[in-house]
Amino acid sequence: MSERIGVVLLNLGGPDSLDAVEPFLFNLFSDPDIIDFPGSFLFRKRLAKLISTRRAPGVIKQYREIGGKSPLKEHTLRQAALLEEKLLPVFPVKVYAAMRYWKPSTEETLEAVERDGIKKVILLPLYPQYSVATTASSVKEWEKHAEVRGLRTETELIESYYDHPTYIDAFVERIQAGLERFDPAIRDQVTILFSAHGTPMKLVRQGDPYSTHIARTVSEIIERGNITYQTTLCYQSKVGPLKWLTPSTPDTIARLAAEGVRHMLLVPVAFASDHLETLFELGIEYRRQAMEQGVSQYEVSEGLNDSPLFIDALAELVLKKMGVTDADRGRMASA
Repeated sequence: MSERIGVVLLNLGGPDSLDAVEPFLFNLFSDPDIIDFPGSFLFRKRLAKLISTRRAPGVIKQYREIGGKSPLKEHTLRQAALLEEKLLPVFPVKVYAAMRYWKPSTEETLEAVERDGIKKVILLPLYPQYSVATTASSVKEWEKHAEVRGLRTETELIESYYDHPTYIDAFVERIQAGLERFDPAIRDQVTILFSAHGTPMKLVRQGDPYSTHIARTVSEIIERGNITYQTTLCYQSKVGPLKWLTPSTPDTIARLAAEGVRHMLLVPVAFASDHLETLFELGIEYRRQAMEQGVSQYEVSEGLNDSPLFIDALAELVLKKMGVTDADRGRMASA
């Protein structure tokens, strides 16, 4: 194979400074897959401006507590570099990152793909569980701007990988590391809370498979990791008045604390990298709540980030999409 392949990691993105918070929120709430109700197209931009202006001060405070910006760009670019390094012994490849709501934007990445003369692109979402609010939205954005540019590349999509064995193994490894923070004398008393980003029930009723995919990811982690601890699945990050997936993570923490649970390990099961929802929401806000409600030790497992197993999983997905042989996989493994 002599022609270079482009692999594009699709992600949501996050503000890279405190000044970027409001425009990032505006981009987020301008997405028709986020704000979607009858007639919303008539005033979506004005509504997005109102929401982003009102929410920005509070969100800025949250970002200030985790260092003044989102680390998502750095994590994603690191994942791209590691994946490219993993794939290069097998075939010529360039791995890019395209952020849905911030930089590097989809338009910027398309420009780079065109400039590099890439003729075949594999879109690899960093959303392991498929949802119209994440994978579908990012793919639509890619297709829209590709059409505007008149870019004629062969494009394939890796739609989801919520039960991919190596991806699951990466989570098991992170959980094991999280459990090691607890004293062995009380480790068997730990309850594991798998916390996933929630979605409105409206999407579930419309057939969005996200919640089903999340449940399958959790069951695979428990089975492959031979996890015998008490576990529960809950959902975080609810926004707005609509009914969202339940139970919520704060409600679950409160219930377990009231039942006498004193040792909790939170696992951010829907995320490929640490960002605001893991570092602030789980790591600071819910920790504060748990301690106030009598929890003795509250830990959050590290995001997948640059986990070698996670990078292996991404590489395996690309190789499968490319139809690479076992012999070629062997060359990659020995690299």
